[in-house]
Amino acid sequence: MSYTSLDQLKNAWIFKHKSLPIKESDVTKIKPMSVSRANILWDTFISKQVDHPDFFKSGDWAFNTDTWQDNGQWEPRWDSEDEALPELMIEHLHWDNNTVVYFCSSRSNIIETTWAVFQRCWKNFLFMDDGTLLIGKKRKEVVQFMSNGSFKIGSKP
Repeated sequence: MSYTSLDQLKNAWIFKHKSLPIKESDVTKIKPMSVSRANILWDTFISKQVDHPDFFKSGDWAFNTDTWQDNGQWEPRWDSEDEALPELMIEHLHWDNNTVVYFCSSRSNIIETTWAVFQRCWKNFLFMDDGTLLIGKKRKEVVQFMSNGSFKIGSKP
């Protein structure tokens, strides 16, 4: 099986938080990957060396300073009533709404959804902000979310 139930996700509460409700039609499009599928995606697109963003090292594209072009703050927008992602991120990610995206917290914790759903539910996703990477299927653009409320935008090689 490629996916697990959202209820089986360790942090499932982030998608059920009463202050950040999600439409049922979006909930069905938030698909945690099975550990085996997540491992394959991580090894293929993120790193064969480490299992968490805290441990990126030389040889990982995310470790390379040339990957990253700019940075900004996501937390002020997250704390506000504004539902939109920070402008710098939107300007960087010219993705169609139906682009498949992967929210990669660690080798065994990757969630698949669409760019449209992520944009509507990004505040829920960012309860997991510990270096998490957002990548798009067949896209070079990437965002990394840091627990200090900042993010980096860049391009994978």
